[in-house]
Amino acid sequence: MKLICIGRNYTEHIEELQNEKPLEPVIFQKPDSAILLKKQPFFIPDFSNDVHYEVEVLVKINKIGKYIDKKFAHKYYDEIGLGIDFTARDLQSKLKEKGLPWEKAKAFDGSAVIGKWLPKSNFTNVNTIEFSLKKNDNIVQKGNTSHMLWQIDEIIEYVSKYFTLKIGDVIFTGTPAGVGKVNANDKLTGFIQTTEMFSITVK
Repeated sequence: MKLICIGRNYTEHIEELQNEKPLEPVIFQKPDSAILLKKQPFFIPDFSNDVHYEVEVLVKINKIGKYIDKKFAHKYYDEIGLGIDFTARDLQSKLKEKGLPWEKAKAFDGSAVIGKWLPKSNFTNVNTIEFSLKKNDNIVQKGNTSHMLWQIDEIIEYVSKYFTLKIGDVIFTGTPAGVGKVNANDKLTGFIQTTEMFSITVK
């Protein structure tokens, strides 16, 4: 399986990091070794002093596809999830300054939280999903998929031009504003609407 991540997909997040608004989706990948194992804490890596949480709606691909037309994209997933794209922001900034790839800042071990999955049929419209992240019981991020620059089916169409999508692949669809630093002993809990999707501790 592969983890395909979409960057800069919410305008307010683009603005908070003072990034340029992209003309097309920004794509990067994480290896399967980035997945944080179930019931394990997230350990802040020793190469970063500024790891940020980024909560994101996830989509799990359920069949193989290439050059998928937007109007057929809905047939390629039937589960919606929630996760975190942990980012070593200090390292990412250094890499961006030099025009280098982001993998060391984005794809390190444990940098991808994948919570539980919900049937797509639970949602009347996947383009209006409300989600949030609590840090130590305080809401730090709130988002709605209606605010994405590229909606889920558009993302699948775009990504499948470059990469064959396979069963079990997971797409991270981007994060809204409110990202911030994690510290040891923080507790991060993610919700889709009122349903708890994951809860992890930071070490």
